[in-house]
Amino acid sequence: MTRTDVPEDRPARADVEGPELLARGFRPYERYRIVLHHEDGSSDVQSRDIIRAGSVVGVLGYDPERELVVLIRQFRFGAHLVHDRGDMVEIVAGIVEQGESYEAAALRECGEEAGVVPRALIPMLRFVPSPGVSDEFAVLFLGLLDSAALPQQAGAEAETERTYPFAVKLDDALAAVEAGRMINGYVIIALQWLALNRHRLPALLAGVATLAGAATA
Repeated sequence: MTRTDVPEDRPARADVEGPELLARGFRPYERYRIVLHHEDGSSDVQSRDIIRAGSVVGVLGYDPERELVVLIRQFRFGAHLVHDRGDMVEIVAGIVEQGESYEAAALRECGEEAGVVPRALIPMLRFVPSPGVSDEFAVLFLGLLDSAALPQQAGAEAETERTYPFAVKLDDALAAVEAGRMINGYVIIALQWLALNRHRLPALLAGVATLAGAATA
């Protein structure tokens, strides 16, 4: 018998049929038929619709010299519809292109959305933002960069993307989360990771410096 008191995701016993393409827009929208088998021997038949988003990277910019986090403003239509707060504060994020590594995607997205490419990336965590409706899989990094080099505006013109980078103290960003002034899941998760790992920053930064020195030796 599988233990159910262990807080760990595990494989499901599911037979999957599909996909049936329902719509093809910015991301494919598909339908699947699933037979889900339970531990008691019973089974359920389900029909599930899902948006195929794939792998996504997110980068919380951090300037260690000034102790500032780097965020961006960007319009999000979903938030505009639901909360009339479409001018969202976010971290840099974007889809990993085919054949691209997570690290390469993170550097590229920072250059596009923040206007600055980090000098180093520190892995943070991985998560699925909304597994009930999407297969989106997020990989987050802490990106070490110079906040003084931020432009007033950035974004990929080919994607009709316009972003506004800015830098704030970590405590001010965390206070904004606590007060409910920022509601984007990526930015909340990234800032909370940094808050929980704040005591480890000197060791993490020293490790990055050591690697950089070894690479140039």
